Amino acid sequence: MEVRAVFLVGFMASGKSSVGRELARRLGWDFVDLDARIAERERKTVPEIFREAGESGFRLAETSALKHLLTESLLRNSVVALGGGAFIQEPNRELLQSWPTVFLEAPASELWQRSLTDGIERPLRGDPDQFAKLYAERLPFYRQAKVTIATSGKDLASLCSEIERSLQFWNAETAGSRQIASTHPQSGESQ
Repeated sequence: MEVRAVFLVGFMASGKSSVGRELARRLGWDFVDLDARIAERERKTVPEIFREAGESGFRLAETSALKHLLTESLLRNSVVALGGGAFIQEPNRELLQSWPTVFLEAPASELWQRSLTDGIERPLRGDPDQFAKLYAERLPFYRQAKVTIATSGKDLASLCSEIERSLQFWNAETAGSRQIASTHPQSGESQ
């Protein structure tokens, strides 16, 4: 089975949506923004969900939307941009364990500057110190992604090329695993 989805993870303003849209265009795949999916399912914006249900309520909606995406609505090849806190949650990392995940990494100071100019309301942005602290807390979880790509100083085309190469490697590696499994019969089987 070839890869039919890739999940982009990273902190707020890391470029998951812009890289995701461009990568999907280049691959001829669908683009899915999990936060947009959550807003559609809940019929509220992400900031409204945070205000009304708190972060814990949002995280429950996020895991539910991810499960639904993986079990029912991922019908076509897709590039999926996860929200900044999605990959931090253990249930979500477990759901994504067999899928390619790509961490888009950049320094906290650069992400802070990007977050000030992108026009997106971010419920957890806070001030520069809170922002840097939250990034430091989440970094060990982001680094559990299968691939890490540094984004500083790179344009969309080069970032997408790096991800495409990692997907080719993923396809080759999973094909090799299947081939090894099919050439080694289970013990007890006749040869």
